[in-house]
Amino acid sequence: MSLRELRLKRGLTQQQLADKSGSSRGNIANYENGIIDVSNMTLGTALKICDALRVSNPRKLLDDVKPSKEKDTE
Repeated sequence: MSLRELRLKRGLTQQQLADKSGSSRGNIANYENGIIDVSNMTLGTALKICDALRVSNPRKLLDDVKPSKEKDTE
């Protein structure tokens, strides 16, 4: 589930999530829009966002991340 889906499921705006997690609304928007890849999020930020979203496993934030290049196995 993507960060946006998790946030909307909790009924939060980007600003509310930013306030609860100690992040900026701009960073939340950048993560949601793929401008900043969530896989590059610091562990501290991921944990704060997970706490704000009441998500126990930070890996849920990465579920929607797809590899940028697929390896050629031939």
